[in-house]
Amino acid sequence: MDQTWRHLPAPARPVAAATTAAVIAARGRDREALDDAVGDLAGLDPARTGLILGTTVRLLLEQTHPDGLDAESVRGVLERSVRSALDWQSEVDPHVVLLLLAGALGVTEEDAEAPPRPEILARHAALLIADLAGPHPIEPLLTAALDEIARVQLND
Repeated sequence: MDQTWRHLPAPARPVAAATTAAVIAARGRDREALDDAVGDLAGLDPARTGLILGTTVRLLLEQTHPDGLDAESVRGVLERSVRSALDWQSEVDPHVVLLLLAGALGVTEEDAEAPPRPEILARHAALLIADLAGPHPIEPLLTAALDEIARVQLND
């Protein structure tokens, strides 16, 4: 486990470490490293992992669209992210990216179709986060997401 995450609560550390590895692999278009990191993410608690990844995506959307998101903005993010990933990940599914975006924005239907397998969600989330974050370091983004989660849980 990466020593960078010692300051986090124990349950969040493996998610942060695996997400960091996955995003770095996605940026570097390193298929083997991405496969390994996705396997690690998929093996973790799906509720915890989904919350952290979803919050990270939401914060990135807010940062990249400070004036707010509309349908056109979401479509632009979807198209750009999928096109970027398709260059080296032929199995990228636009529908899964859309599900991740909708989930991050809190507009999913609970009783809708069965969710994709954890490996598929983890891979697509890593690709989406890598695209949204651009060259910015992932560590501060994950820290901000975890701080946001703690703040919301404290106030609930």
